[in-house]
Amino acid sequence: MNSFTQASPGGWLNQRLSTLTTIGARPSDSDLERTRKSLLVGGSLLILPVAAIWGALYLTFDEPLAGVITLGYAAISALSIMYLAVSGRRQVAAFVQLGCTLVLPFILTLILGGIMNSSVVILGALMAPLGALLYADSRHAARWFGAYAILVIVAGLLESTVARANNLPMWLITALTVLNIVIVSTLAFFMLNSFIKQKDRALHLLGEEQDRSERLLLNILPAKIAALLKISDETIADRYDSVSILFADIVGFTEMSAQMDAAELVELLNEVFSYFDTLAERYGVEKIRTIGDNYMVAAGAPNPRPDHAQALARLALDMLEHVDHHLLSGHQLRFRIGINSGPVVAGIIGQRKFQYDLWGDAVNVASRMESQGIPGKIQISNATYEELPDEFVCQRRGRIDVKGKGEMETWFLMGVKT
Repeated sequence: MNSFTQASPGGWLNQRLSTLTTIGARPSDSDLERTRKSLLVGGSLLILPVAAIWGALYLTFDEPLAGVITLGYAAISALSIMYLAVSGRRQVAAFVQLGCTLVLPFILTLILGGIMNSSVVILGALMAPLGALLYADSRHAARWFGAYAILVIVAGLLESTVARANNLPMWLITALTVLNIVIVSTLAFFMLNSFIKQKDRALHLLGEEQDRSERLLLNILPAKIAALLKISDETIADRYDSVSILFADIVGFTEMSAQMDAAELVELLNEVFSYFDTLAERYGVEKIRTIGDNYMVAAGAPNPRPDHAQALARLALDMLEHVDHHLLSGHQLRFRIGINSGPVVAGIIGQRKFQYDLWGDAVNVASRMESQGIPGKIQISNATYEELPDEFVCQRRGRIDVKGKGEMETWFLMGVKT
């Protein structure tokens, strides 16, 4: 099908036009610059044959000055495109093209005896501000439109002074008037259509980029915190009276990592923690961070909930069940898991590579519950135990010496009553 398209006259023409519209493009050009150069070349190619035909008609019907000016405009347009091809400087080529498009219809109006006798040729000057919207920007386009309006007003004021019967027959003046209106309207439509497509494409790309940034931000921060961060530069910090924190750590990870290559190690951690992320999303808890083989989750912050301890208890049981019954990247892993409950301070610190974090004694105790736990067990503090309803089965471990806290009553979370 591609061969047929290239071999057909339409396919050949489209290919040639596509090649022509890349005139002046440079590898270093941005997408916007390439688009503007393409529109400049495309617009010039549309106007060139019209100017050539009009110039030939003026010469044929004994208006040599008008014919020379119109053909000169076609020549200048061609030269500006050649200059663009050689230099790649769009601004100069666009200025020449727009300047000729603005001024020459005004001169033709005076030469041919006024607005009506010239077949309203001054309407073609409207292509200058419309072209500036495509080739430059709205600020420059406004100036070009102001110049266009001034020339139209001046032509109107000079109408009685320059009015004369030219050598064009009435039927040709009428035909050229209709054609000028139709052609200018058509070019205006296609220019505006190109501008709208360009704007819609930019908005579409902007929307995609915003969605991508939003997804990235939500992968780093809780949704509530991300929303606050987008609308305020103030420090984000809150105190929560009742939160549960979970730490999980791979037993013997240091020795295991010494025997694995880097890619295998990253693949193992990615497989384990990706599944844990799925569980965290299922139970509506907040993953705080991973450090090496350590996984931290919280419930009750930044969204308070009365069942924070139950949510983390169920999460911990599912985590342990998964690693106990599955080989992960060919390895049978064992985890220590610790949970504690209590008040915390949560927020964001720093200006770069920021993250949502928790601070407080409850966080430190949760970390101790994990580090001083037993492989394959979920150790919970007495504070968490008192938060859990009777549906959970817990086994008393007794009092242990917790670093920095002294002796504390601890429990093992065993499961859920059937």
